[in-house]
Amino acid sequence: MTVSSMTGFGRSSGEAEWGSWVWEIKSVNGRGLDIRLNLPSGFEAQDGELKRLMQARLRRGNLQVSLRIKYARPSSELRINSSALQQLVSEFAEVVGSKPDPQTVATLLSIKGVVESETVDSGVSLESDGVRSLILAGASEALEVLIEDRNREGASLGTILSGQISELRRLILKAEGEAEGQAEAIRERFRMRLSELGAEPVVGEDRIATEVAVLAAKADVSEETDRLQAHLSKLDDLLASTGEIGRQLGFLVQELNREANTLCSKSALLSLTETGLAIKSVIDQLKEQSANVE
Repeated sequence: MTVSSMTGFGRSSGEAEWGSWVWEIKSVNGRGLDIRLNLPSGFEAQDGELKRLMQARLRRGNLQVSLRIKYARPSSELRINSSALQQLVSEFAEVVGSKPDPQTVATLLSIKGVVESETVDSGVSLESDGVRSLILAGASEALEVLIEDRNREGASLGTILSGQISELRRLILKAEGEAEGQAEAIRERFRMRLSELGAEPVVGEDRIATEVAVLAAKADVSEETDRLQAHLSKLDDLLASTGEIGRQLGFLVQELNREANTLCSKSALLSLTETGLAIKSVIDQLKEQSANVE
């Protein structure tokens, strides 16, 4: 079974002397393939490249792709602002009448702005040392993890879908058996109606048989059950095929629901109506699960 889900998550990370990076790709249901990128400054030119990478491997789903880069904390050096210190020493001497002793100088050094921290540039840029290529390679790794996750989810979906198809087959066979009693139920109901109206004695058996035949033909659900079985066979083939099957799956589920509605509308038996409603319930479950298939 080759079912692939549209729901998944992929993550990759890496680090170097200059810092670290993390790619995350989140995927949920979507009519088509919608890719939204959240990249740090300096990667704007890679939007097209990254989208082509995703489009080559995926067909459907809403994707949120994010990249976080954390540069190593730059080194810093302490520098004394000589002019600020000299000004403080001069003002101290003017007020006190003598130069400050070493302890007082130490106190002056603690004043904000006298000692400054100066950041030393590491010299690392996105264009140097293959930094950009190294980071972009992580996107491919995250995509592979995402695809594996979607395939695992798809395998579980395939099992669920197969179980629902089997349940539909059982219910359709049950409906076919119940439908065999439609003509007799219509005949009894027609005779009961004639009796209530007091018209049974004046209506011949031939007329009754004709009317019952017409009503039974209108209530015949064999075409609906045949088409339901045919749609289920197509579903089996679809689940065994490769590639994008989600749209076709959704179409077949709509057709199943249409036939089930017609079956219920033609039903002349409570038991057949209940079976038809059970079929519709399973189809609704099938629809919900198929919405996750790529």
